[in-house]
Amino acid sequence: MRSEVTVTFEGAAPLRMDLDRLEPMTHEAGRDWLDRQFTELGCEPLRPTGKVLSADKVVVVAEAAGAQKFAEARWSQEFARATSALLGKPVVHVDVPSLTISY
Repeated sequence: MRSEVTVTFEGAAPLRMDLDRLEPMTHEAGRDWLDRQFTELGCEPLRPTGKVLSADKVVVVAEAAGAQKFAEARWSQEFARATSALLGKPVVHVDVPSLTISY
């Protein structure tokens, strides 16, 4: 079964991270990794209530990281592993300009 995470930024080709040959993360490890990135990158909740849903966290981390951070192979692989683990989906597309995720 194919396993990948794709991230799209405005005016750039989609970045595809293949997970087939990488060790999967546990759900908890994925949540912890994204929580750390959310804090380190200074992310803010999308919702006015302050509640941060898992999908929202993935989108805002990708947005805050920008294409520059995704150019770092190790970071982008960890993002992909954490995203797949947290969302429980083998194929995920993160569309940063529209702040959406599709499976």
